[in-house]
Amino acid sequence: MLITLVTRNKVVIMAINFDNALGIHPQALALREKRSEVLASNLANADTPGYKARDLDFQAVLKKAMPQSNALERTQEGHFSPNDRLLGATMMFRNPNQPSLDGNTVESHIEQAKYSENAVQYQASLRFINGRFNGLMTALRGE
Repeated sequence: MLITLVTRNKVVIMAINFDNALGIHPQALALREKRSEVLASNLANADTPGYKARDLDFQAVLKKAMPQSNALERTQEGHFSPNDRLLGATMMFRNPNQPSLDGNTVESHIEQAKYSENAVQYQASLRFINGRFNGLMTALRGE
């Protein structure tokens, strides 16, 4: 993206690469959003017989994405692929501590804790992105 700055007596044109400027944070934010949907689905199905709790392997995605590049592999938006990958993350089943007799593996207290933890991490990613944009704005203003 090219940005044109007009100061008192000169015009400056700068190129900004948002992928480099923001790092992995936009992808992390998207993955946290999808994980939130998966965890909410688990909670919504806590009383569904035979329902198996799912989760995303967020850490594995970050480990793969960090050394190679800042881009995560994407599947079709909003769909599960045949190999159960979502935004580059593997969908996994959660192993319950106390499985129910009807085959449901959702443990509400664990899902609520995971959902809350994910919400805090989502907010942290938003703050990182906001900080990066504030830094870019400061650089553009020349402060």
